[in-house]
Amino acid sequence: MKFLYDFFPILLFFIAYKLYGIYVATAVIIAASVLQISLYWIKNRRVEKMHLITLVLVLILGSATLYLRNPAFIYWKPTIVNWAFAIAFLGSQFIGKKNLLQRMLDSQITLTSQHVWKNLNFAWVAFFIAMGFINWYVFTHFSEDTWVNFKFFGMMGLTFVFVIAQSFYLMRYIVADDEEQSPQAVKNEGVNK
Repeated sequence: MKFLYDFFPILLFFIAYKLYGIYVATAVIIAASVLQISLYWIKNRRVEKMHLITLVLVLILGSATLYLRNPAFIYWKPTIVNWAFAIAFLGSQFIGKKNLLQRMLDSQITLTSQHVWKNLNFAWVAFFIAMGFINWYVFTHFSEDTWVNFKFFGMMGLTFVFVIAQSFYLMRYIVADDEEQSPQAVKNEGVNK
């Protein structure tokens, strides 16, 4: 469900582009991003940093696209967003005890070592850098229509494949719930039965 929520503005951008062109699609993604943040705020009374970064870039680059009637600004948005995420994930390695990925997922899964979190975080850094370059390559070497199709199908598909590959890597290092208990807790459970 969260996956669909995160890609809601991109879906609306894609539909609007196919029906009305790049400028209407740009206005739609601006409105959809504002709506996405607003709904999240109403429900949770907080805003996720990734959504906020994306919103700010959509507002700046989308407004420039509409005001200057130049779609190049909106073409750059996925590249800049991905590179901003790469910088954030990389920087998190050096700030605090947990990197950004571990802060996001630590409450949901327990891994066997800190080294695994570090490897995963660096994998996301590499992924975001690669996605930024791929987006740049597509919008500089192909038609606008190809870029829009790539933005919707290609980027979503590559992200899905990356997450699946990461899941296979993670499976080897996830600590099962029964393994999380200390030996003393397990011993005490046996005594209490």
